[in-house]
Amino acid sequence: MKVLVTGATGYIGGRLVPYLLDAGHTVRCMTRQPARLDHAAWRDRVEVVGADALDADSLGAALEGCEVAFYLIHSMAAPGVFDASDRTAASNFGAAATRAGLKRIVYLGGLGSNDDRLSRHLKSRHEVGRVLAAGSVPTTEIRAALIIGSGSVSFEMIRHLTEVLPVMMRPSWLRTKCQPISVRNVLQILVTVLDQPIDGVVEVGGPEVLTYQEMIQGYARVAGLRKRLVIPIPFFNRALSLAFVGMVTPLPVPVVDALLQSLRNDVVAHDSPDFCVPMLRYEEAVAIALERIDERFVPTRWSDAVKAPEAPMPLDPAWAGKRMLMDRKDVSTRASAEDLYWAVSRIGGDVGYYVMKWAWEARGLIDRMVGGVGLRRGRRDPEDLRLGEALDFWRVVAVEPGRLLRLQAEMRLPGTAWLEWRIVPTSRGSRLIQIASFVPRGLIGRIYWWSLLVFHTPIFGRMAKRIGRAAEYRRANEVTISERDRRRAIEGR
Repeated sequence: MKVLVTGATGYIGGRLVPYLLDAGHTVRCMTRQPARLDHAAWRDRVEVVGADALDADSLGAALEGCEVAFYLIHSMAAPGVFDASDRTAASNFGAAATRAGLKRIVYLGGLGSNDDRLSRHLKSRHEVGRVLAAGSVPTTEIRAALIIGSGSVSFEMIRHLTEVLPVMMRPSWLRTKCQPISVRNVLQILVTVLDQPIDGVVEVGGPEVLTYQEMIQGYARVAGLRKRLVIPIPFFNRALSLAFVGMVTPLPVPVVDALLQSLRNDVVAHDSPDFCVPMLRYEEAVAIALERIDERFVPTRWSDAVKAPEAPMPLDPAWAGKRMLMDRKDVSTRASAEDLYWAVSRIGGDVGYYVMKWAWEARGLIDRMVGGVGLRRGRRDPEDLRLGEALDFWRVVAVEPGRLLRLQAEMRLPGTAWLEWRIVPTSRGSRLIQIASFVPRGLIGRIYWWSLLVFHTPIFGRMAKRIGRAAEYRRANEVTISERDRRRAIEGR
């Protein structure tokens, strides 16, 4: 059948598409930014449409001709009143589905009992299901507990807590019961529902009911770590938990806060139907996730979802003289454009920013302290970059292999910032043009930029030169050089 996948650039949507294609379905992907799917291995096998559930007029073309739609949209970390946005999006989509004559909506929500203790996030997820079901199109609401898979937000929280802390304090939520489920099983169930249509709510979970403390110890066993020592602390409240988890995980404060509020609720499935899907145990799911990370095969991550649209760069020259503040560096190298792009594309993550590592780490720490994302989101792959994905406290907003990489800052700033590299082939090699741009917001923004010039000047100048040096070293030693030698070349040793 012809299937629409909304949220196709998100964690679940990006993984669901190949499962649907392998099952023989025709797939149309809906996203606010169609170009973000250009990298996907399955791009030439699907149709892509640009639409936004918050823009009711854009939905007609997306739904036209489809029989079933997977609704995979939610805004847990969006600023402001996320539940109102989710309600509006679901209402718009339900009405558009009725007009398009859709036969079924499949919605992936979250487990949890409908009582007063339900967190705001889970209440919103349940409300979206009710809004969709209130329309005339039959709706299947799949409610799942924690999804365990490489790059999932729940897995990343457990992974970092376990690996960073051999000894941890025990807040009450570590005793909350959960029924973790492998992302592989979630995807299999979503596809199976097309052949086994069910109206109403369906609760799904893995074969085990575990506490978060048991999941942490299970992760330690799979990862070959010693058993974690957990010390009960009776006064460990939500504020302390937020600071504690935010300090040791890469998750932004809004995401951590939403998760912690949800952790007060037991999430256990009741009367789950038999989908004839072999369910993986928790430690099996963890082992697969770690294997995928080791193999650098992480097709989607929790940070893939873009919380706000890209801010357009003010390219009019009049802006440059009046508002945009810039730092430009030009470096000529003997390296090819390909080698130079390779050096640029490895920016961030474990490689870092080629110069003054302590300064970047300090900036990331400051960003975390004021509620930003910091550096610890890292990157999905050490070399490959995709449009729209997160890279430390940046978002990739333009990427043209061999020619261009532009990052937009997602750190807390009194303005909007970009860091860009352009590569121009020359008769003797190539030329790197590095541009740091900032559009300040009010007087504070201007003070921020000018006060940091003492750091910007040495950082950006040396960064551009060391990127060129790394590219030349790669050219001289081909691609097969050790990571130690790469670092020595970059650091001038």
